Formats: sequence, structure tokens, C-alpha cells
Amino acid sequence: MPLLDIRVLGDPVLRQTTTPVVAVTTELQQLASDMLETMYAARGIGLAAPQIGRTERLAVIDLGDDPLVLYNPVIVRSEGPNEKEEEGCLSIPEVYGDVDRPSRVTVDYLDREGTPRTLEADALLARCLQHEIDHLDGKLFIDYLGPFKRRTALAKWTREKDRYPGNVRRLSAEEIAQHHHRDEEL
Repeated sequence: MPLLDIRVLGDPVLRQTTTPVVAVTTELQQLASDMLETMYAARGIGLAAPQIGRTERLAVIDLGDDPLVLYNPVIVRSEGPNEKEEEGCLSIPEVYGDVDRPSRVTVDYLDREGTPRTLEADALLARCLQHEIDHLDGKLFIDYLGPFKRRTALAKWTREKDRYPGNVRRLSAEEIAQHHHRDEEL
């Protein structure tokens, strides 16, 4: 499976609203598989279609239990209390910030085969779902930071962004080798 380039902050695709998936096709299932492989190689726990330059409403998440493929995910309910935790993003490498989010969410989505599902989540999974669904709506975690913390995060990004010409993060040979080594151990 090919590893995909990851778009980074500055690429307009990260600020676009995605288009709902009409039908879960073989091509979209392959895209989801490629997204999971890219996410693993980049050492992430979630990845949304805009992060690889696509506009479909699709996200993948894996917290180590069972990979989730979510087509057309929508938060139908969120409940508190809100919790503040540090977040990062594969599209803004080396930048982190504390984000306040509801601790529980209910999400409707289509699974890998296109079957409608409802998922109730709390803790880290709830946070990941909210983070990835935000990507599908053109929103990034830095949008939740206060003015000072946001300026600090963007200043750090300004120092990092030159490493990503054309707003593209290509996984290094080292990252790919580590990913392949991990696969061999499994």
C-alpha cells in the first residue's frame, strides 16, 4: 500500500469543508487502508481525508484496539464535563496545545463496508473523534487556543514550516523503514 503525502498548515485543503460520501466504493476502501498505513508510518492515531489532500468526508482512527474507518461521521451529541488535554496534529508537526473538549460524544457514521453505525465514546477516543471530524469541517486544533497560546503555536510553526516545501510532509526514509520494521514484528 502506498504511503500518502500529508498536507500541512498553509495548504488551503485543510480549511475546506469536505463532501459527504455517496457510496462506499472499492476505491474509497483502498483510500482508507492507505490512510491507515500513512497514519501508522507517521506515528499518529488519527487522519482525515483533507490531511492527504482529499475532500471526501472520511477519517481513520486507531488507538491500538481496532482501527476505525468513518465515512460521513457526524457528532450527534456531546456531553460534559469538558476536559482540557494536549493535542497535536500530523498536519502541524512539532506543535502542541491544550484543547478544551466535551468528554463524551455520540457519532453517527458509515463503517468500512458502508453500514450505518452509532458510536458512543469517551476519554481519548471522544477527543480523537472530535479532532478528526473538525478536520472534515475545515477546523484545526489551534483554532481552539486562546490568542496568546495560538500566537505561540503559530510562531513555533513558522520555525518548522520551511521543512515542508509546498505545504507537503513526505514521510522520511527513516519513518518508512521504522513502519516496515513494525510490520515485520507483527
